[in-house]
Amino acid sequence: MILPIFTLVFFGLTSCSSILTGLYGIKKVKVVDEETIVRYSKKYNIPIADSYELDTSYLSFLFSLDTLMNKEQIKNHYQPLQALYFDETGQLQSFQVNCYAGGFPNLKWDKNEIMTTFTPKQQAPVDSILSLEKQLTFLRHMSKSENIETDRYDYIIFVYWNRFMGRQSKRLIRFIQENRKLAEDKKVKIIYANTDNIFATEK
Repeated sequence: MILPIFTLVFFGLTSCSSILTGLYGIKKVKVVDEETIVRYSKKYNIPIADSYELDTSYLSFLFSLDTLMNKEQIKNHYQPLQALYFDETGQLQSFQVNCYAGGFPNLKWDKNEIMTTFTPKQQAPVDSILSLEKQLTFLRHMSKSENIETDRYDYIIFVYWNRFMGRQSKRLIRFIQENRKLAEDKKVKIIYANTDNIFATEK
């Protein structure tokens, strides 16, 4: 069963306390077209060639898993803001999720200085329900998206972002881009996947 959007926001921002979404800059969830995604990509400093959309089949996959054994993992991968660091073997090495960030009125992505190293120190628990290869199957190319050649990189970072999370999306993107600078001689690719339409169709 898919969680309604108000439950998502409840878990995603406060992990058990009520909030005024307006103070976090959260906007109304709605369907967006490619033009809108491109406009916000430019606003949030996302290279258009690295901008994609997450397919709704992503949610179908999550909720096809055993919800008793994978309850926490499903909740984490269902959140609106995420950063997933995969190494060259395709395994998840670092996982950043909004419900673990805390902070007010902005999510604190660098809590406990986890972003001072590459890859970031542990925030959300790392799991194995989604490999790099599996993640790639849920990407929808837009008209200017480039093909992804994963074997050219030491690390692939997925950033899940959206319009409705407003400045929280923008801040996550900035933190991940700054963290990438710490990779030194590592070859790193950041993939930006917009998730607005997933939540717009499931609210």
